Amino acid sequence: MKKLAVLFLCLNFLWSFGQEDVKEDFKPSTLNQPGQEYPMVNSQGYVRFKIKAPAADSVSVSLGLGGRGGTKLTKNEEGFWTGTTEGPMDEGFHYYHLTVDGGTFNDPGAKNYYGSVRWESGIEIPAHDEEFYALKDVPHGAVQQILFPSPSTKTSRRAFVYTPPDYHLNTATEYPVLYLQHGWGENETAWMNQGRANLIMDNLIAEGKIEPFIIVNTYGMTNEIKWGGIRDFDIKYFQTVLTEELIPYIDSHFRTLDNPKNRAMAGLSMGGMETRMITMNKPGLFQYYGLLSGGTYSPEDLKEHEDLKLVFLSAGSKENPDRVKQAAKALNDAGIKAVSYVSEGTAHEFLTWRRSLYQMAPLLFNE
Repeated sequence: MKKLAVLFLCLNFLWSFGQEDVKEDFKPSTLNQPGQEYPMVNSQGYVRFKIKAPAADSVSVSLGLGGRGGTKLTKNEEGFWTGTTEGPMDEGFHYYHLTVDGGTFNDPGAKNYYGSVRWESGIEIPAHDEEFYALKDVPHGAVQQILFPSPSTKTSRRAFVYTPPDYHLNTATEYPVLYLQHGWGENETAWMNQGRANLIMDNLIAEGKIEPFIIVNTYGMTNEIKWGGIRDFDIKYFQTVLTEELIPYIDSHFRTLDNPKNRAMAGLSMGGMETRMITMNKPGLFQYYGLLSGGTYSPEDLKEHEDLKLVFLSAGSKENPDRVKQAAKALNDAGIKAVSYVSEGTAHEFLTWRRSLYQMAPLLFNE
């Protein structure tokens, strides 16, 4: 018995030694609904939840350390379920939801964002480098919703268009265009809402780090494919929408530089896969390619892309950084200009892609 007791004490000591003291400096998440105190985030990146569900038998939150099944909440006498994540979350934006007695629900305290093929709760863990996507007192561009005709799908389709701060002032100026795609489970709202692409652009332009350009986001027709069957995705339908309907509409309704050297396509995750497929099928339509956690190109893939200006490849350090670096090196060795970027400390998540856009944008349209 004494040996078992000593072993238990040793194990308990080792477990405690590895734990971080949780600081009680929690503040409401910046993405909370107006007037809502929870969820809360502390300076270390822990998240605390409080949900009123007096009739529930179990409540858990999907947000939590990877592989641990999220965060289980405990009920008090007043019917509130509370709990804190087991450890700090990665910096940046995260989707999450509640499971209440087996049903899936959103957190009533948090704002909702379209991801995972549904409107999910969202939370922001403050990042040490968040200044580049922060809302600042600088000139701001406009983000407008457009509806463009799509004969191939027999309807009108939606896109969001970012125009730079000086677009409506310099009415004789024409601009390059980046067609920027979301990932699986998301839609055309993702890059401006979760990704803060407009704020990233505003800040880069204000700092003189880029020449202004337009960004266009549209739905990539991805979510009809179930997760796990993505390899069966047929690009031809979205390729028609993008290349034969949306691009001509943008060029006829906005002041664009209507030529391949002023046109780029990039996407995150499955949007990167779409980018790769379309640029492979349509060499010469774009001269700048970006795959953000979205695969790579080989020199053989791009042997017919004679006027290609740049290939940008990125990933989080918790994804496949070596593959991205090696692919960029192989392209450069073959005489194709390529840049790789690895977001330190992040995985397949929006801080990876915010940082990727921030790194990619200054490389576009400068040749």
